[in-house]
Amino acid sequence: MGGAVRVAGGVVAAGLGVTGVLHAVWAVTPWPLRTPEEFADAVVGAGDGVPPAAACVAVAGLLGTAAYLVGAEAGVLPKVGPERVRRAGVRTVAGVLLARGVGGPVVFGRVSERTERFRRLNVRYYSPLCVALGAGAAAVGWRGSSATNC
Repeated sequence: MGGAVRVAGGVVAAGLGVTGVLHAVWAVTPWPLRTPEEFADAVVGAGDGVPPAAACVAVAGLLGTAAYLVGAEAGVLPKVGPERVRRAGVRTVAGVLLARGVGGPVVFGRVSERTERFRRLNVRYYSPLCVALGAGAAAVGWRGSSATNC
């Protein structure tokens, strides 16, 4: 089981890291979309542009931290700090991602007024990605270090 947790942790850490880089890119450009308005329609589902750069950088930092925590707990990155803090961090990452993934279609589809394009992309891609990453992080958070010290 240790190998599976290590692989899952590596995949989740990479996914979170890439997503973090994408959020950092959004601090300066709406890429891969052409305009800020198209970005707002597809990625945010409201407003008329890319969120403030500081918000994009903050989310990028949180995603980078999450990537490190999952990767370290899975044994694919060097471990720094107390194990219980890393483990709690990974479990928090798992909980947030699972809540976003499971709750996203409900919250963004019914409670709030979001664009049709965002709602469609959220159900097809954003929420399932959060569930997958959250499930992988949960596997690491509840089996991580004891399974990877083999």
